[in-house]
Amino acid sequence: MKKDKWYLLMILPAIAFICFFIFYPLFKGGLMAFQNYSLFNLKDIRFIGLENIKAILFSKAVSFRLILLNTVKWLVLSLVFQFLLGFTLALLLRKPFKGRSVYCGFVFYPWALCGFAIGLIWSWLFNGQLGVINDLLMKVGLIKENIGWLSNPKIAMYSVVIANVWYGIPYFGIMLLAALQSVPNELYESATIDGSNKIQQLFYVTIPYIKPTIVSTVLLRSMWIVNFPDLIYGMTNGGPVNSTHILGTMMINKVYKEFDYGQGSAYGVIIMGLLLIYAVIYLRITRSSEGDM
Repeated sequence: MKKDKWYLLMILPAIAFICFFIFYPLFKGGLMAFQNYSLFNLKDIRFIGLENIKAILFSKAVSFRLILLNTVKWLVLSLVFQFLLGFTLALLLRKPFKGRSVYCGFVFYPWALCGFAIGLIWSWLFNGQLGVINDLLMKVGLIKENIGWLSNPKIAMYSVVIANVWYGIPYFGIMLLAALQSVPNELYESATIDGSNKIQQLFYVTIPYIKPTIVSTVLLRSMWIVNFPDLIYGMTNGGPVNSTHILGTMMINKVYKEFDYGQGSAYGVIIMGLLLIYAVIYLRITRSSEGDM
């Protein structure tokens, strides 16, 4: 009993740290979502129920439907291309070659950079007047005049998605490369003896073997993309005409521009609710597909 008490005493600082820096802010933010909580009127903090969420859903200033569609577009396009290119990169790096470690260091370097800093870099690259991308496309003859990549509402979202894809490829590259290196060579030898070609080995040996890693990495990356407004803020600040605003950028706007902590927290609650629904559906689908296999 004394040893048990001593162990409990030793882990108390860690428990206190987690409660203070994780659970308390989570509880406080959830509570603020149902309060009238504005920095301009701290004397009038009161419980207002679902009014903040209703104000967001039926806002006339910024259409919630547009923000939700932008978030879905941001998630789907970023996730699909990050995964496909990251998986391709992992397959290319699977076999050892001279200088692979140095090459991997350069390839995976973007993952260590700050998202906001990446946004600033890509905003310069996509600059409609002085940007490098316009200059390169004009030199190779693909365009005849400058394109306003970040000022045109029709293509601004695709521009920030390109930057996000570039940023997220190393994540899938690192995770899937580690999984690929765990696939036993005996499986490929057996498949070769059975007459399977490389494509068949990919779909019937490699992917089924590393499927648990694919499922977990896709789920985690999905949540990170939805909660990654840094890059959009650095490139477009949600514009033009709200064409690149997602739920995360709207939450930041409510808190740091309008100082409305109540509606900002309500956006956070909406994001958490949507991600919870997504995670449940995603895991059910992936588990059912495993059962079919």
